[in-house]
Amino acid sequence: MDNKHFYITTPIYYPSGKLHIGHAYCTVATDAMARYKRLCGYDVMFLTGTDEHGQKIEDKAKEAGVTPQQFVDNIVAAPGGVLDLWKLMNVSYDRFIRTTDEYHVAAIQKIFKKMYGNGDIYKGSYKGKYCKPCESFWTESQLVDGKCPDCGREVVDAEEEAYFFRASKYAGRVRDLLLNTDFLEPKSRVNEMVNNFIDCEGGLQDLCVSRTSFTWGVPVGFDPGHVVYVWLDALFNYMTALGYQNGKYNDLEKFWPADVHFVGKEIVRFHAIYWPAFLMSLDLPLPKKVYGHGWLNFNGDKMSKSKGNVVDPHLLSERYGVDALRFFLLRTFPFGSDGNFTNELLIQTINTDLANDLGNLVSRTTAMAEKYFGGRLPEARQTNPELDEGLIAQVSALRDQYEGQMEKYQFQNALELVFKAVQRANKYIDENAPWALAKDMEANGTRLGTVLYHLLETVRICTILLTPFMPESCEKIFQQTGADASCQTWDSAAEWGVLPAGVTVRKGENLFPRIDMAQELEELGRIQEEAKKAALPAVAIEPQLEEKVDFETFCKSDFRAVKVKDCQRVKKSDKLLKFTLDDGTGTDRQILSGIAKWYNPEDLIGKTLIAIVNLPPRKMMGQESQGMLISAVHTEKGEEALNLLMVDDKIPAGAKLC
Repeated sequence: MDNKHFYITTPIYYPSGKLHIGHAYCTVATDAMARYKRLCGYDVMFLTGTDEHGQKIEDKAKEAGVTPQQFVDNIVAAPGGVLDLWKLMNVSYDRFIRTTDEYHVAAIQKIFKKMYGNGDIYKGSYKGKYCKPCESFWTESQLVDGKCPDCGREVVDAEEEAYFFRASKYAGRVRDLLLNTDFLEPKSRVNEMVNNFIDCEGGLQDLCVSRTSFTWGVPVGFDPGHVVYVWLDALFNYMTALGYQNGKYNDLEKFWPADVHFVGKEIVRFHAIYWPAFLMSLDLPLPKKVYGHGWLNFNGDKMSKSKGNVVDPHLLSERYGVDALRFFLLRTFPFGSDGNFTNELLIQTINTDLANDLGNLVSRTTAMAEKYFGGRLPEARQTNPELDEGLIAQVSALRDQYEGQMEKYQFQNALELVFKAVQRANKYIDENAPWALAKDMEANGTRLGTVLYHLLETVRICTILLTPFMPESCEKIFQQTGADASCQTWDSAAEWGVLPAGVTVRKGENLFPRIDMAQELEELGRIQEEAKKAALPAVAIEPQLEEKVDFETFCKSDFRAVKVKDCQRVKKSDKLLKFTLDDGTGTDRQILSGIAKWYNPEDLIGKTLIAIVNLPPRKMMGQESQGMLISAVHTEKGEEALNLLMVDDKIPAGAKLC
């Protein structure tokens, strides 16, 4: 067993907003796999952490009025943050890395310099499209309807001095890796990567790996003003956390290459194309596998704070228990595909699998052992081949079948096998009718004891295999059924008859109470509505003016739809943004607006706004403004706030409002 090592990682979380159940999904899956491998006797390294650099973090920190470090500290370590959620979800990680950790920062600087030294990083100028939420660069041809193909949000034009990684140099080797090995799974992801990024028009493009337009990142040590691109920084966490290019740890030889990286499908590109290319550049071993799982959607739509449909794992864990939530996530959705979370499905799964099947089996078995034998079964056995062999054969073969599914990361299938055995055991109770046998204990006592022993053995083996998914509940089941540590091992799960006959069995608490579906759905709806309202900012609306304006005067104002072609800050002004607008006339219109406090210029490019275009021009900071953009004004958290009036982009430039 000493030479069996297993290294598994989950994506390090980018702490830019509220954690939801989708974030917990991948980490719980990784935890279940790590626990399974420990159960099998492996020395496991389970790594998770937080990816804390990038433009989005810098911008959000500025909006919050704190430093970037304060911003990420608050999300990672504060109550309700990342560390709290992983503790709540009983995530048994072995190491937690933050990309702001000093040892990681120093290692990234060495790695960047080494790649530059071997000629794989060169200096140039980047000009193209950039998605700030995804921290992703795109070519025009890769956009979908002019927007980011990953998240569907607006991209902005970006132009700056930058360093580039010669990804094109490794295109052939990466292509071969994807097409001719099992490096990337599920296989459905492979063609998407090859067709869209390697065999596409122009081939695999060199990757921009430094930024100069912001400062929150790992500084390029030999070129001040440049910071390392967040994805090069983040991907190497898998090795720096083991001690690569630093003296903090010394586990690289033991655990690298990684056995598997579990990642969401939206970041498969970085892990399946650029990560191996980076490692090839440094002549380092590649991870054995990247497994790209699907998204967890809510009522058919991707979870998003802006849509108000995020699902709070703290709330669900408090109401149903952490183990029930962990179980639901991996029992209900095939790990490689998208899953559709609904409250109805969650409650139905808890009621059917945990309350009706597993909970019922444990409760009935332990209750009968207490009632008929005082909690200690007789040593004697009286097997009935016709009634017993089917159950014994199914449960005896269960561990190896389960192992086959777990090794393929098919958690849903592994759990399906376990619950078929649980269902078979419940049927076995009905077939043998212990209550009828108990009517004549002198004649049937030995047979009754045998029936209950078979049920306890089934519970024991199933509980071992459920431990990676529901560790706390399984520990309670072992206590109720009298199975000590020697009866909880991986090897014993493949052997029938391990549980000693004289163990003490006690009917304990009901581990999985049945939930009233209608009542609970109503309560969840109420709670979620309250949470949505609580998340809305406290807004004070300007009082309406009492002075009346006659209709003819109002009609003299010419309101037009205008499209933002360019937007820049006005030098020496903290308030003004300068807009270059398409107003439908064929001649650009320039308008200055005092909204710099509430918007980043690049976020407004491409938006359709409303302007009054027949106001006389006026000078502002020495520049001419030809009209006025329409904004809504309100008071938010005690301060005045402005929001530009934006309309559907389908409305053409120059369209008149009437």
